[in-house]
Amino acid sequence: MSEQETLDLAETFASYRRTALAEVEAPGPAAVRRTVRGRGRRRLAATATTALALFGGSAVGYAALSGPDHRPGPVDPTPSISVSPAPTPPSPTPSPAGTSASPTTTVPDGRLSRAQLLGVPVTLPAWRAGPGCPTSQTRLTAEGREGENSLLALDHGDLDGDGAVETVALVQCVLGTRGPMQVVAFDRDEDGKVITLGRVVATTIDKPQWLFALDVVSAGTVRVQVGDIAPGGGWPGEWSQRQWRGYRWNGDGFAQVSGPTTFGRNPHSADVSVTATDLVLTTADDGSRTGTATVRVRNRGTKPVERVDLQLGVPAAVRPDVDGWAPCGGEPQHSSEPVTCLLGRLAAGAEVRLDLSFRVAEGVALGTGKADVRVWAMDTGFRNLLEINDADNQVRMTYR
Repeated sequence: MSEQETLDLAETFASYRRTALAEVEAPGPAAVRRTVRGRGRRRLAATATTALALFGGSAVGYAALSGPDHRPGPVDPTPSISVSPAPTPPSPTPSPAGTSASPTTTVPDGRLSRAQLLGVPVTLPAWRAGPGCPTSQTRLTAEGREGENSLLALDHGDLDGDGAVETVALVQCVLGTRGPMQVVAFDRDEDGKVITLGRVVATTIDKPQWLFALDVVSAGTVRVQVGDIAPGGGWPGEWSQRQWRGYRWNGDGFAQVSGPTTFGRNPHSADVSVTATDLVLTTADDGSRTGTATVRVRNRGTKPVERVDLQLGVPAAVRPDVDGWAPCGGEPQHSSEPVTCLLGRLAAGAEVRLDLSFRVAEGVALGTGKADVRVWAMDTGFRNLLEINDADNQVRMTYR
């Protein structure tokens, strides 16, 4: 460029400044605020453009950043992002009422040996009414002493379904030969102390009168061999009808779940009865006093009775005389009190009448009184049979 051209260009710029700048308003506070707001909008636009670039791709982002004063052009819509909902955590299942979060405790073992059961005090269910043995914190014995609780037998099994073993014991309150009996279940508590779970079965005045054996079988069933009649008093144990009955724990106590519930008529039984008139004594020629009592013995049963034992509880001063005693065996005149008459076989439905004479020696004072007259049915071995109705086996005879 020539020097003249340079001078001309400088003159042109000078003229422009004189003309244009005169029209320019000096920037005041308002202009400054507008400038700041404009810059803020440009920064916001740049930030938005950057965000679009992140979602829309590198080309869009580059175009937005290449011209800071240019408005961004149309942008493809950001694809929607499908988000699976976060799985809702399951609500905690409420614990069953009465349960605890503490660890399960071990169920106590209730297995007791014979020696262990004899070595600790136990509490027994109450004996039936009447004379009995102690029940509270008493020790069982093995000797069978009178007035004590004797341990006869025991067995083991899971009786209450808790997975642990318990103990059942056959115990008798020793009172002569026919003391009451019961089967009792024992367990241990968490401290190892022996506790009483409950009574399984007991003898009664009626039936059963005897308990012979026990064992524990499946499902915690306690089997007990029961007998209708207690042995003793001339009644042999082998004559008792025996039944196995099963008992099981129901949460509150033991209940029968198997076996018979009643006994039929015992084959070693009979039904005999007796009646007697009063004995009225009068003075004889020799000064003694004599009289006769009529006694009737009847077999009310459906089977014959091989022997009948008749006993008359008159005072020792009243002795059998001659008349009426021929059917009696055993020499009644020589029998001590009571006077005994052994009769022979008595058929079913049959009755025997005895007119028995008595004598009181001269000079022996005898007032008025009452004597028991009683009969027993017996077999050929003189063993007493079971009396079906013993209410009519005894009467009272007045003598005077």
